[in-house]
Amino acid sequence: MMRILHSLPRTHKLLLLPVATMVTVLGAQKIVTSFEDVQRDSQTLDTVLVPLDADARPGLPSLRTERTPVADAIEMATQTLDATRNHVPLSVLTASEIVDIDFVTSAKARSNESAIPETLALPAASREEISRGDTGLLADGGASLDDGVLHMAVVIGTIAGGMLDHDGGLVADATSYEEVSEDELALFDEGPIQLEKEIATNEPYVPEWHTYEVQAGDTFAIMAQDHLGMGYSEVMNLLERLPEPRLLIHWRQGNRLEYQLDEKGRLLSLRLMKNARDGYLVERQEQGFEVATIERAGEATQRLFAGSISGSFARSAKATGLTSAEVSQLSRVLEKKLDFRRDTRRGDRFQVLVESDLIDGESLDPRVLAVEYAGERMNLTLVRNRDDNRFYTPDGKSLDPAFDRYPFDGRYRLSSNFNPRRKHPVTGRISPHKGTDFAMPIGSAVQAPANGRVEKVGHHPAAGRYVVIRHDNGYKTRYLHLSKPLVSNGQRVTMGERIALSGNSGRSTGPHLHYEVLVNNRQVNAMKVALPENQSLQGEQLVAFQRQAAPALAALQSGETGTVVASAGAAGDDEG
Repeated sequence: MMRILHSLPRTHKLLLLPVATMVTVLGAQKIVTSFEDVQRDSQTLDTVLVPLDADARPGLPSLRTERTPVADAIEMATQTLDATRNHVPLSVLTASEIVDIDFVTSAKARSNESAIPETLALPAASREEISRGDTGLLADGGASLDDGVLHMAVVIGTIAGGMLDHDGGLVADATSYEEVSEDELALFDEGPIQLEKEIATNEPYVPEWHTYEVQAGDTFAIMAQDHLGMGYSEVMNLLERLPEPRLLIHWRQGNRLEYQLDEKGRLLSLRLMKNARDGYLVERQEQGFEVATIERAGEATQRLFAGSISGSFARSAKATGLTSAEVSQLSRVLEKKLDFRRDTRRGDRFQVLVESDLIDGESLDPRVLAVEYAGERMNLTLVRNRDDNRFYTPDGKSLDPAFDRYPFDGRYRLSSNFNPRRKHPVTGRISPHKGTDFAMPIGSAVQAPANGRVEKVGHHPAAGRYVVIRHDNGYKTRYLHLSKPLVSNGQRVTMGERIALSGNSGRSTGPHLHYEVLVNNRQVNAMKVALPENQSLQGEQLVAFQRQAAPALAALQSGETGTVVASAGAAGDDEG
């Protein structure tokens, strides 16, 4: 009944309120009477109903309160019903007549008009109390209504009438002051409201990265069991799939690895770095662990170093802050034009521009971009050409000759010169020495002095293992007494490529390299023969190189040492 009453318009609610209230009172009386009968007869109920105490007042108006909004509403509804019965239109009544009219405080229901069951009839003794206006309601024939019944009737009737606010007070003339659009109403039709706890349980699991730092005495097997939820067989499977298992077998204190765990606390992903740039990513799959390589791209930075010669060149270069690898690279660039023993003097000045990749504050893969040497016996400026990684002077002349004088890097003692009248060290007879010997430890690298093609690789009782290369300019070179050739017949080689390892094979008195240069198939003195001239850049290649070299030359001219971020188009400003 309350649901029906709620669904009706406000005017209809007022019309039906007296009827709803009367039914509610009678229903409440019946509930209390039934409960008392059950208690008296010691019977059981499926549902236990407990009546309120006589003095219970939870902030709701009593039916005995005169001129309350509930009573006013009942009287107004009664007057409206009378007006309707007498065929008086509601529009004729004014607002003051509807509200202020002096209603009767009781309503009578004729017995012949209401077929009320005898069990619901009020006791006769109660009619006298009701007629005095104690309740404001009257039903012919019935028992008296106690305070519990009245209270329950007030609660049910008030709630059914929609006149109770959130705080338990009565609402008069409730209305809405804001219109709600259809779109806004549609928001409430998207299904049941989900509790916050239910929403949280539906969120997907997101693994987090954790970092483990190796401590003294740690082993990967124990760490994997304690922190990664792995068994021995899984550990062995991972080590078999890892390209470099030593990274986990040979741990060092302070090393770090990063890992993710799944919801069950088992290894999900493992990130293992060899250095700041390179590493491996291990991920768990259904069929086992999958390993992928990691290669991080660093930020290209340029550093300018400047110093002066004081003692050896290598010691002076290190004093500027260059690393050993950078000093070695710089020396290989300059030694093709500069003899450090004869050409360097105390006080000579030099500058070098080095580019490297900066990752997490660590400088990797240093590359000499440009160098300037201002000395007493020589002035030299060289810039790397990014197209072929060779060094040229600012006007495009190549630092690398078309034919190198020595077939190796570094310096080795010349143990025997080219000599057509040399005496043989074993027989003592005149036996021409048509090559140049260098005392080299067994296994030293031998390089091609120029581009060419391998003509023959073989072995001879006197010459031992040997290699013969025919070069593009027509010259031919031979290498004897080798320990191991690194090329094969017909193979194409380039200047500086390793072709063999020196040794002591054949008839030899000690480890060395026998090196020959042949011009028109005749041996010549390799240390004195005129070699092909340097190759220079021309045309578009020269223009492109000079455009590329401009930022490096500007950095050298600035003289401000420090670190700057490299730029593709122009030189950055160095910080001192």
